[in-house]
Amino acid sequence: MDKLSIVIPVYYNELNIPYLYPKIKEVINTDMFEVELIFVDDGSGDNSYKELLKLREKDNRIKIIKLSRNFGSHIAILAGLSYATGDCVTVISADLQDPPEIILSMFKKWKEKNKVVLAVRQDREESWIQKKLSNTYYKLMKKIALPNMPEGGFDCFLIDRQVVDVLNNMKEKNSTIMGQILWSGFKTEKIYYVRKKREIGKSRWTFSKKMKLFIDSFLAFSYFPIKFISVFGVLISFVGFISAVVVFMNKVLNDIPVQGWTSLMIVILLLSGVQLITLGIIGEYLWRNFDATRERPIFIIDKKVGFHNKINKNDVRCDLVHKEICLDDDKIIENDIG
Repeated sequence: MDKLSIVIPVYYNELNIPYLYPKIKEVINTDMFEVELIFVDDGSGDNSYKELLKLREKDNRIKIIKLSRNFGSHIAILAGLSYATGDCVTVISADLQDPPEIILSMFKKWKEKNKVVLAVRQDREESWIQKKLSNTYYKLMKKIALPNMPEGGFDCFLIDRQVVDVLNNMKEKNSTIMGQILWSGFKTEKIYYVRKKREIGKSRWTFSKKMKLFIDSFLAFSYFPIKFISVFGVLISFVGFISAVVVFMNKVLNDIPVQGWTSLMIVILLLSGVQLITLGIIGEYLWRNFDATRERPIFIIDKKVGFHNKINKNDVRCDLVHKEICLDDDKIIENDIG
């Protein structure tokens, strides 16, 4: 029987968890697949971890990863993928906005030999401004970064073990899991659903986090910002050259004096602003390069519950905080929780 791993990132979801599990349980109580549930607590400051421990007492298929701090939802997903053991892995949110029923639909598409199955938002029960901003983001991504990006975007997906291994080996920082999946180019199928309005709790998906995702997405998967700088620089130089020729010809042929202190200051301020923006874009690229060269772990695990499998030496990289590890020539001895 095929094994399905369900990865669920959790961040301030203590009120949702008691309602989430019964809904998922209805879906996974099937003879279609064997299942494991991996909840990743992304540094929640509420009682989410305690609620997850209560679920673990009810169902030993549940495994829990607690990160040392908030690393972001995409990193939390990667942490879950790193420990998933299924033949295929799906990711679903913990806020009940994505109906668990889509898991079965995605699994059926995977059984049809699709390596990637995307749950695309056909519509969303959100405000007009939220819809507009989200759709604009995905349209821009499709146009200048990832041509295979669905116009409605996606947060939930199901991927084959082969794709999981590719993502785990990338180890990219300041990127997006969704972009990496599309970039990998595996055979993809889509299902469509309506994203529901959040009924319980308050979203922690702040404007600053959305802006970081926007910047990371374009800098990680598109050369457009750098190309834009080059083209804009050529355009400004051309305009400046033409303006200089016009002023020179008017002075020589028509004896028109060169005036305009105000206009000169406007041009200087405009060009200074363009230069600062240009340096900022270049700085974003340089900072990401510097961040990658430091080779800090992508995530740090504080606690693990329910994981009994031993690991090999090549796996010791991101979660040394919660283990006592003794490396010998041929073995690893570790103490772990669960």
